[in-house]
Amino acid sequence: MTYSKILLATAIAATIGSVQAVELKNESDKVGYALGVDMGSTVKEIGGDKINLEAVISGLKDAAEGKELAMKREDMDKTMQTFAEARMKEMQAQLEKEIAANAEAGKKFLDENGKKDGVKTTDTGLQYKVEKEGKGAKPTKSDSVTVNYEGRLLDGTVFDSSYERKEPVTFNVSDVIPGWVEGLQLMNEGSKYTLYIPSNLAYGETGAPPSIPPNATLTFDVELLKVNGDTARAEAKAADAQAAAKPTEAKPADAKEAKK
Repeated sequence: MTYSKILLATAIAATIGSVQAVELKNESDKVGYALGVDMGSTVKEIGGDKINLEAVISGLKDAAEGKELAMKREDMDKTMQTFAEARMKEMQAQLEKEIAANAEAGKKFLDENGKKDGVKTTDTGLQYKVEKEGKGAKPTKSDSVTVNYEGRLLDGTVFDSSYERKEPVTFNVSDVIPGWVEGLQLMNEGSKYTLYIPSNLAYGETGAPPSIPPNATLTFDVELLKVNGDTARAEAKAADAQAAAKPTEAKPADAKEAKK
């Protein structure tokens, strides 16, 4: 967040916030109020509780009325730079604390979840449970797939769902997070799995703001509706042909006939 943005947001939002029962009579009033709401949200984000709003209003009036300023420009620049740097350090500390807490919660969940009946863990740490096993082709990284899915945080919060949108999603297998790439290739067309994805196979320490926090372990219900691609279907067809070509064992009746 830049120095100029912090200064402008604080000044405008503080001024608008100081007006009691604003009457929006004309377009100028409405524009001013809309700008104040927008800037006020930014002030809240940067830590408005640490800013003296009366001093902000005084500075805004002095500048607008052409009065002599109480601070030199270089002192103001230095003050705002110091404030911005301190705020950034505070935000970084909060982020690191959240990252550590989510990592611990994810590890605890996966340790306990991996012991449950039906839950399997791969070498990468991905966990999955087969809810329904399909009989169609398995996708490869070069295929695209059509799926229905629901994604949840550990507290049960649904952050994304094709079921809610009532429309399946089609995408390339290689274009999604590593946990999905691996999980999809375990599934046959028509399968439904629950995937338990550790953060390093999901969105990592960055997360996917605002829906997914940093270092979040995620749970997905995934229904593989269709494999779209020649690779998987060719492999499935070849496997069927190979199975059909294998000689079958002679049945007892056939063995008796052979002795005659």
